[in-house]
Amino acid sequence: MKRRDFISASLASAAALAATRITGEARAATRQQPSTPAGAGRFRLNYAPSLGQFKAHAGTDLAAQVQFAADEGFTAMFDNGLMGRPPADQDLIVREIRKRNMKLGPFVLLADFNNKNFVMRDKDVRAALLQKMRDGIETMKRTGVSQALVVPGRFDESLAWEYQTANVVENLRACMDLCQPAGLVVVLEPLNPKNHPGLFLTRIPQAYQICKSVNSPSCKIVNDVYHQQITEGNLIPNIEAGWDEIAAFHLGDNPGRKEPTSGEINYSNVFKYIHGRGYQGVLCMEHGQSKPGKEGERAVIDAYRACDQF
Repeated sequence: MKRRDFISASLASAAALAATRITGEARAATRQQPSTPAGAGRFRLNYAPSLGQFKAHAGTDLAAQVQFAADEGFTAMFDNGLMGRPPADQDLIVREIRKRNMKLGPFVLLADFNNKNFVMRDKDVRAALLQKMRDGIETMKRTGVSQALVVPGRFDESLAWEYQTANVVENLRACMDLCQPAGLVVVLEPLNPKNHPGLFLTRIPQAYQICKSVNSPSCKIVNDVYHQQITEGNLIPNIEAGWDEIAAFHLGDNPGRKEPTSGEINYSNVFKYIHGRGYQGVLCMEHGQSKPGKEGERAVIDAYRACDQF
């Protein structure tokens, strides 16, 4: 073999070996990296799909649902019905969430749309509310989820509004005597009167006033952007004004309560503001999708990608 041919053959062989080694290293690195989409990475904010939100892609298996969300770059999830799940399912969800270094958003502790409760000055009602708080504390102990959502029931047409407000504050203070030492944070949710007529709590300024009166680090607000767009609008100024009492967010565009970009809310600017404030909590994707099946689920993911560019 001529020297020139030998050198050429040697170089070709070395290149092939190097390519093989690089390919092997690349495969190993891929196995070690989070399985997020190529070039997409994790979202800047903790947008949280609900369990079941991507079932067309992930099926009904809880672990598979968490894995799919993580693969798409989501850093959180939420489950309104966590409190009512069997302990085995709670354990599985929490284990899968922690395994992927994700967060789990607030569970629903009390959302009684049909009865007056917090607006009343009644010892039996107070006792029932306190028992509900104890139940929530037990769920927190099992799951480690320290935020629980409360809707303070219906208003009383026969009682002056100021008395009702005072009763809500006093009932919440009694609840905080249990929740604060245990580390459970109750997040109050104002709901719009169009979809939920007759409820006491409807506005962020109203919730802010109540939290300031209760004066506990365990009594905060979940700002549902969909509801507040309907009730009062002025979204970013109200988020700014209530910032020190807001502990969580719910998301949904209006009209229709579908994914961001499907309606009138400028979620890019809302997310930019929230990110600029250094928010580290969860933003629960409590909405439907504008298209069915896998196409609709992909549209949801793409919408959050589009709004997360700031």
